[in-house]
Amino acid sequence: MFPRSHTMNPILRPLSQIALVVTLIASSAVHAQAASAAAAPDAEKQKLIDRVLVLFHPENGVLQAVQQQGVKAMQQSSIALQTAQVPQDRKDKTMKDIGTDVQKYIDTTMPMAVASAKKLTGPAVTPILAQNFSNDELRQLIALLESPIKDKFEKLVPQMENAVGQKVTAEIAPQVNKNVQVMTEAVGTKLRVAVTLK
Repeated sequence: MFPRSHTMNPILRPLSQIALVVTLIASSAVHAQAASAAAAPDAEKQKLIDRVLVLFHPENGVLQAVQQQGVKAMQQSSIALQTAQVPQDRKDKTMKDIGTDVQKYIDTTMPMAVASAKKLTGPAVTPILAQNFSNDELRQLIALLESPIKDKFEKLVPQMENAVGQKVTAEIAPQVNKNVQVMTEAVGTKLRVAVTLK
């Protein structure tokens, strides 16, 4: 399912990685063109594949990559301002301004990415499924994707991840926090030296 909203929290991603997203989308287009040259599946298999793509959305990874550019940009900006010891009021204003730029990126880029993903997902994925799954296997896959047990399990995934996280945090948090502090101080020192050098 495509994201319901393009609004994001003001937290950023390196704009230098936008090229990666463009590459991913371009790669999808290349695969789609190659797929068009392959033999089309028969009507029954195509119907099964169409159902799989209603239940499973391989395009979400690309859409998340596009959106995460903004997330990383905000993160990097916040770290840079904190490292430079910018006064809090100026930092807040700068982050708000940067957030506006990031939201503009999201608002202009996500619709384009969603449209491209909708257009290219079927042509790109259909030949992969057709070549690797028989009709019976596709039916089994559909049954799995439609299973209420699957939905029940997926709903419990965050709870299970949180349970593991709490246990791990309780065991290693002090050492991790110490290591993070050492790393942060070392990185901060090097950045301050780099900034002050003429």
